[in-house]
This record gives sequence, C-alpha cells and structure tokens, in this order.
Amino acid sequence: MRKYGILCLLCILTSCGWFPSKEIRTQRLVDQEMQTIDWNGVDQYPLFDNCDEVASLESQKGCFESTLFEHFSATLNEFEYELEGDVHDTIHVDFKIDQMGTISLLHMGKNARLDDQIPEFEIIITRSLMTLPSLAPALKRGIPVSAKFRIPIVLNTK
Repeated sequence: MRKYGILCLLCILTSCGWFPSKEIRTQRLVDQEMQTIDWNGVDQYPLFDNCDEVASLESQKGCFESTLFEHFSATLNEFEYELEGDVHDTIHVDFKIDQMGTISLLHMGKNARLDDQIPEFEIIITRSLMTLPSLAPALKRGIPVSAKFRIPIVLNTK
C-alpha cells in the first residue's frame, strides 16, 4: 500500500508539467489573435472635425479624402503658375499621420520641368500639408496608430 501511495504522490507531483501554465495558454491565444489581425488596414481613418467617427469605414475614408483634396485645391488655387508648354503629369505625395495626429511629408515625386519652372512647388505642397486642419489619428483596435497615405496631384495645362 505504501508503494501505491508513493507512486500516486510521484504522479501528482510530476503531472503539473502535463498541463500548460496560464502564461503559455495566454501567449497561445495572443499569437492566434495576432495572426487574424489585418495589419494593412485600419479600423478608423484619420478624422477631421467635420467627419463622423461613427460612420462606416468607407464614409470615413470618403470624408478624409474629400477634406484633404479640398484643402489641397484651395492651397494650389491661391497661386498663379505660368508654365512653358503643355504639362500632363501626376506627382505622387507620400505622407504619414502619426499616432498623435501629426502630419509629415515622406516623399514627393519629381518632375524635372516642373522643378525648373516652379522650384518652390515642393515647399507649397509641404506647407499645404502642414496647414491641414487638426485631425484625430487612425485607430486600430481602439489604439491610435500611424498611417501612411499617397495622394496624386494631377498637373494638366493646355
């Protein structure tokens, strides 16, 4: 009988290794959840004051883009440009809105003819980005995140 008692006690003491700890189970759940997250998208676009935060993601995107394009159009219409010859080109502007809602220019496409004739064009675009109305950052799972965007500026003269 004593042999069985020692054997049972030995089994009980070593059986703890057969079951994963709480930390291991939690880590497995976190790993599974991390694999299901779409890291290329956001749950909420950056929002200007005039955009509705409870609207659908598509509506938020539309409001964000229309406010952005209206601001750029207004800024570019303040200046009068005179170019030699016809220009038909698209310049892409890459910028980032960080988790605090701060905007920074990452890259702007180049056009040699435009650079020669309007050397201050990049400064105008940068100023336009910096004077955007304040906005709330993008959200992913309720947490503010940085988001990168690319907008096209279509140049078309006749």
